[in-house]
Amino acid sequence: MRAYSNWQWHLDEVFVKINGERHYLWRAVDHEGEVLESFVTKTRDKKAALKFLP
Repeated sequence: MRAYSNWQWHLDEVFVKINGERHYLWRAVDHEGEVLESFVTKTRDKKAALKFLP
């Protein structure tokens, strides 16, 4: 019998300015609010969002 896991995560996206230019901060956050991974990109597109998926 497998134990039920209630572990969940979601992807956050925030606009930030770095040296006057707009960038996008992507964060994977778990159900407890812990940041699992984050990175900054200059573009907001599918390729950037998919970096979190295997």
